[in-house]
Amino acid sequence: MEEIEFDDVLDDWFIESLKTYKDLHVYQLELPTQVIEWSSQKTVCVAGNSLSKSEILELHLPPRLFAEENKGLCAERDFKVVHGGFTDGPVRCLRHIPGTRCVVTNDGLSSDLQVWDLGGDDSDVIRKMGSIEGSRIAAGGGSRIAAQLSSQPQILHGARSSDVQLTHLTSGQTLYKLETPSADPLSSLQFVSDAVFLAGCCNGKIYVADSRTSAAPQLSPPPHSSPGESVLWWTDASSGPEPSSCRVVRLSSTGQALVSDLRNLGAAVGRAQLNVETSHCSLDHVQVSWAPVLDECIAVSGFSGTVRIYDSSVWGTELQEAQLLFEHRGHAISSQADDSVPVFITSHIWHPERPRTLLSAASDGSVHVWDWVDLSTAAGPTLGTT
Repeated sequence: MEEIEFDDVLDDWFIESLKTYKDLHVYQLELPTQVIEWSSQKTVCVAGNSLSKSEILELHLPPRLFAEENKGLCAERDFKVVHGGFTDGPVRCLRHIPGTRCVVTNDGLSSDLQVWDLGGDDSDVIRKMGSIEGSRIAAGGGSRIAAQLSSQPQILHGARSSDVQLTHLTSGQTLYKLETPSADPLSSLQFVSDAVFLAGCCNGKIYVADSRTSAAPQLSPPPHSSPGESVLWWTDASSGPEPSSCRVVRLSSTGQALVSDLRNLGAAVGRAQLNVETSHCSLDHVQVSWAPVLDECIAVSGFSGTVRIYDSSVWGTELQEAQLLFEHRGHAISSQADDSVPVFITSHIWHPERPRTLLSAASDGSVHVWDWVDLSTAAGPTLGTT
């Protein structure tokens, strides 16, 4: 693309952004990250995913983002590195342990985990504290990780349904093992309460288990697919006061989304076909996530260079074309200066309390934090870059 044409496209998108974003801030990493994880309400962890030595960083979000009034009086609009360290290899999965200054990572190459101290006021260094040995029988692929606030720091992890276990973080003691008849590769692990968790499999099956009991887990059958069709599935569950109030969304590599009640995972209460590019989707990049405090909204990324938001409340039991609620195109637009290397989203995450604030990262190393506007109650925007 000619430079003047690219400038015109960027200008047009910037003008459009004035109407559709309340806030937009941009940061550039040395290497792209596949993980974004909250370590507090104002800080996130990111890490490189190259096979060589990579950085692991804790970033403070721009203070201007959190200035609810008189944003013009808040000059600080930059991301800031508050803690940092190095890993010997890639980081393909990262989870913060609630109530601690620790994160646990996996390199995507084995089932072993690494435990890190994020540092504190007296040190800006993120250092490795130890490791947790994963299952030796897990063949290929890395572990999924989930964590929950607990009096005793513990981590749920596994690469396949047959090797999911709950491990005490300090002693390394195994507290629970998921007993399953099959060894299905996992696409997700997620707690829906203090003890109840979901293990979402790549084939669309979902195990629902309670780590306090030895009872057999609940198992949902995989969604229907055409004979001979190879389909990957990604899963996420909404938050709620009780597990029974949660909704589960499954997204396929063909772009079909299914919403189910946790009490009856075999039936879909909502179906939709998303208009996404499905030809080059990757197991490690595609992501679907419920908004924590915005009822029935989900975000989808990894099929392209955009993050798309949908309102699932309008989906019925019959398959329908999903209507786009919002699309963040900033990563794709800014990458058009070099159209020989298409950019794709590597990760996104909702803010736990701010309804329309998300972070997203892309394959060009860019990280964006953005607060999209509900046009029915639109207010004046403030944009920032780093």
